[in-house]
Amino acid sequence: MTPRIGIVKRVVALVALGCLPLGLASCGPDDTGTNGDGGVNANTDGGGTGDDGGSPQDGGGIPDQIQLIGTLRDFQSSHPDFEAELGAETGIVEQDLGTDGKPVYAGGSGTTTTHGADAFNQWYNDTPGINQTLQYGIVLDRQPNGVYTYDNQAFFPIDGQLFGDEGNPHNYHFTYEINTEFTYLGGEIFSFTGDDDLFVFINGRLAIDLGGVHGPMNAEVNLDDQATALGIVAGNIYTLDFFFAERHTTHSTFRIDTTIANLIPIVQ
Repeated sequence: MTPRIGIVKRVVALVALGCLPLGLASCGPDDTGTNGDGGVNANTDGGGTGDDGGSPQDGGGIPDQIQLIGTLRDFQSSHPDFEAELGAETGIVEQDLGTDGKPVYAGGSGTTTTHGADAFNQWYNDTPGINQTLQYGIVLDRQPNGVYTYDNQAFFPIDGQLFGDEGNPHNYHFTYEINTEFTYLGGEIFSFTGDDDLFVFINGRLAIDLGGVHGPMNAEVNLDDQATALGIVAGNIYTLDFFFAERHTTHSTFRIDTTIANLIPIVQ
């Protein structure tokens, strides 16, 4: 798969260089975010430059924070894939993203925790009557060791919203999709720890597969080690697409650690 510099029908928003889209946060001086959620305090000098004045996209800058925007989709507990069977499982999705930029279901008539393509395809597509959507931002903070981290051990971003909590302490039934681009410089890693499902695609190819309904699990991809499998070459721009699902009570944890310093969101 060749590098994608521009993506049809998507608008590249340099959110790391300014304010979040309307409805996520304002640009007032008091918007510091909560647990790194939706705050607008990255690059507070207004110029969006890194410590050495370069651009994060060209690899010349070292931003203190990276802001990413994604789409939350809320479901009801009656959906067949939510509040159903338990178990970690790989192979729910194909190795390559579909032409629509979404994961392709690989489970045939069903897997341990899923119930066929029709139900799965609703996870990351707006489906009237089945899910409700909301744009949502997170902030990754640069640590002293140079790793960018977002860590939320109680990741419940839509409590009391959309379909609501359905009598539970939190809204436990949702998915979260983030689409980004980055320049592969060499030496980067991307790690996720959390529950439940997580599928990460780099250059349209599956890099992390933590499928199933399970407690916190971790996986890390070393881009250099997987460069051939992912079809990536240092110096080029590639997509990183992130697909998460929270499908069961009673916990929701979500942690990203990465040394990719020039991630920029693609807002659909």
